[in-house]
Amino acid sequence: MVEHAEENLVRLPDELDFRDSASLGCRLATAYRAVVHQARIRAGDWIAIHGCGGVGLSAIMIAKALGARPIAIDIEPAKLLRARQLGALDTVDASSEDVPSAIIDLTSGGARSSIDALGSSITAKNSINCLRPRGRHIQIGLMTGEDSLSPIPFDRVVAKELELYGSHGMQAHNYHELFSLICQGSLDPGQLISRTITLEEAPMALTTQSAFQETGIVVADRIT
Repeated sequence: MVEHAEENLVRLPDELDFRDSASLGCRLATAYRAVVHQARIRAGDWIAIHGCGGVGLSAIMIAKALGARPIAIDIEPAKLLRARQLGALDTVDASSEDVPSAIIDLTSGGARSSIDALGSSITAKNSINCLRPRGRHIQIGLMTGEDSLSPIPFDRVVAKELELYGSHGMQAHNYHELFSLICQGSLDPGQLISRTITLEEAPMALTTQSAFQETGIVVADRIT
């Protein structure tokens, strides 16, 4: 028996299969809360997404589905290409461009909201510095190790009256909002899945360096 099941379990809609449901937990749902509840995105808003892993790509899809204008930032060309396929209107190669300047130019003044979906001192600083006045920075990526003491450009925060938010997961009672987008056809979680593997292959997929090179997410959908 699961205690407090009504508060902690989420019933999947019939339209969503188990394979696609695997993308919801720590990716699509996390991104949904960050984009909708924390960034409070509106149609037409520019939103910058720093880091195009599972959470970053999810944020791009959600922003696009809601009529916003997402910009994808990463150092991997393949991930930037994937971001465009999932709805990014523009991309910035962080390995060769000044990220804040590029975003300010693309948006004619800065993004309304910006998400650090990676979690590093560099991406967090770029996210804050690319905002327009009274913009919102959302920190999803976990800041661990030395990055946990990351310096914040408070001079810009004060001068531009910026808002800084942390975002961690999504409460079970809010999943119905995400399901509505999926069931009405505005959002397809299956697009996030780059490949499927067996359960036996999962340990290798999770612990090797190649896990960080995936342009999407890997789902274990069978035993052998």
